[in-house]
Amino acid sequence: MPMASTTSTNLPLKDRVAIVTGSSRGIGRVIATHLAGLGAKLVINYTSSADQADLVATQINSLYPGDSPRAVTVKADVSDPAQVKLLFDSAEQAFGSPIHILVNSAGVLDPKYPKIADTALEDFDRIFSVNTRGAFLCAKEAANRLKRGSGGRIILLSSSMAAALRPGFGAYAASKAAVEAMVKILAKELKGTGITANCVAPGPIATEMFFAGKSEEAVQRCIDESPHNRLGQSEDVAPVVGFLASDASEWVNGQTIRVNGGYV
Repeated sequence: MPMASTTSTNLPLKDRVAIVTGSSRGIGRVIATHLAGLGAKLVINYTSSADQADLVATQINSLYPGDSPRAVTVKADVSDPAQVKLLFDSAEQAFGSPIHILVNSAGVLDPKYPKIADTALEDFDRIFSVNTRGAFLCAKEAANRLKRGSGGRIILLSSSMAAALRPGFGAYAASKAAVEAMVKILAKELKGTGITANCVAPGPIATEMFFAGKSEEAVQRCIDESPHNRLGQSEDVAPVVGFLASDASEWVNGQTIRVNGGYV
């Protein structure tokens, strides 16, 4: 078997188009930057943080200069089907290419961490609208539009809370458990397309969303529960997504990979 060229080895995603939702900040931002480093062309999706999204795209384009931008920004609410369609349309138009990779990283939680008995219906609906409906709409669009044959990758971010099942996370854990169930079925339904579908389920990651509403004691408890005695970093998650986005991951399909340092 001939050896792979240095270029294909170092840039396994060279010229592949990737949409990363919720990539103006947090885990999504680091995933987008990591995929760019693997050679991908990026669509930085955001809902409200336009300045932050522009900064991510500018950083990527500065790191990887060329005749045309390696990253563009697109505003779209993943819970709105018309805006999800626009997101995919914009990606195809920006790069003149089919889309190869979807990473759905957009997500919300309730920083009040209420018991189920105390969860407001509006908060429940908001969590499911973004986390579950959003994942469904993006996965549905991707299933119909990603490149067929090889290289098509659907990667939905779930959460290890769907397995840890801690009090105060009832609506959030349920919204992510639904995504994990959906991805297993989706992988089977995509038989013959060459598209794989997987979940990545981070544990406690030191992001703005993680710290929201938590006391110092609550944060320390998460650290104490980790065999590594620390919080995870977005940089711990991004390489796993990068692997799943590559050809090397073809035999990983319909799986949920818990990236949590042994938290659960």
